[in-house]
Amino acid sequence: MTLQQLTYFLAAAEHGSFSAAAEELHMAQPSLSEQIRRLEAELGVPLFARAGRGLALTEAGRLLVPHAERTLAEAAEAADAVREVRDLRSGTVSFGTFGSAHHYLLSGLVQEFRQRYPQVRVRVLGQNSAEVADAVRDGDLEAGLVALPVDDRGLDVRPAMREEQLYISANPDHVREPITVEALAEAPLILYDARWGADDPMRRQLRERAQEAGVRIEPTIEVEYLTAALELAARGLADTVGPMSILTSRGYSRRLHAVAFDPPLYETFAFITRRNAHLSPATRAFMAIAERRVQALQKRLDADPASAS
Repeated sequence: MTLQQLTYFLAAAEHGSFSAAAEELHMAQPSLSEQIRRLEAELGVPLFARAGRGLALTEAGRLLVPHAERTLAEAAEAADAVREVRDLRSGTVSFGTFGSAHHYLLSGLVQEFRQRYPQVRVRVLGQNSAEVADAVRDGDLEAGLVALPVDDRGLDVRPAMREEQLYISANPDHVREPITVEALAEAPLILYDARWGADDPMRRQLRERAQEAGVRIEPTIEVEYLTAALELAARGLADTVGPMSILTSRGYSRRLHAVAFDPPLYETFAFITRRNAHLSPATRAFMAIAERRVQALQKRLDADPASAS
């Protein structure tokens, strides 16, 4: 029994005619008939019976149809899987991340991917999450890992992990007790992602809390990068906001102190793709590794926030 014979058999069953099946398959009718006769001889039962001018399936033929369909479908899936391996010998990953991902996630992710697929080029852009969402929606990037909330029009969004955000200061007196949004509004504050301002997911959370409390958050200093905010905070210029994992991974924990918000403040991170998009094999493979590493990171964060580094 061959895949070719099963293909001929299903075509004949669909059309009820050897000649019509042969015409659809662009082959000579005697060749198709001969292959089906060989299939019947191997199985030891007739698969078709004459019915007027056409063909009708016998009981054996009816039983064979779902098995033949399943066998051909599985063969096609196997071919697709092998084709993806072939395609992963070339191509380019096109992926975006939130700005601070390179501190504790991106380097290991790219290294593992390149070790597995050394022929594939990697294009990973670390931007603000709002910009990544726009780039994925517009097709400039295939997928991304972003901080929520973002504008999710036209996107599939799959939350993947969350990390607690802390109030950070060089002055230990500023972090003796959890900080409320009212206290935050009164504090000298450094905020990052200056270019995105109100569209930055963290600022949106802070703004929503402030509005509910009837206060305004006005940063004393605005910079582009979280690391710049931490460095200025370490010099005592003002306080800032960020995760414990950044403090430990960048060595700031010796100069900076942190305390939780009241109530706790979290950033949730999610994988995004265009809705109903078909990802390239390279980006799909990159996403699979990214998802596994993010799951492992979440487990470490749950066990000990400082261990993410």
